[in-house]
Amino acid sequence: MVTYQRKSPRAWTVAEAKARLSEVLRRAEEEGPQRIGTRRAFVVVPARVWEETTDPRPSLGQWLLANAPGAGPLELPPRDTEPQRPGPFDDWTEDDWKAFDRLHLGEETDD
Repeated sequence: MVTYQRKSPRAWTVAEAKARLSEVLRRAEEEGPQRIGTRRAFVVVPARVWEETTDPRPSLGQWLLANAPGAGPLELPPRDTEPQRPGPFDDWTEDDWKAFDRLHLGEETDD
């Protein structure tokens, strides 16, 4: 854990922070978190400090596995017990394929 020596509790105004962003970032790195704003306050901290204080986020896949609604194990029927469905072009003849080639592929066939 990184600790910082705070020099002063001064907060930057939003206008100052906009005009001197490089300095705000440098001071955040060297002196610690920098407060911006008074009515609505924000704090600028270096990324390494932020990462040290937050839990790592799981990947989407890990999150889905951990949070998917649990309906119990999914039972699938065995695939080899049902008759195989016919393919969409099982009934095509050689002439059908030649006609397809002529229309869609622009290939000439022997007729």
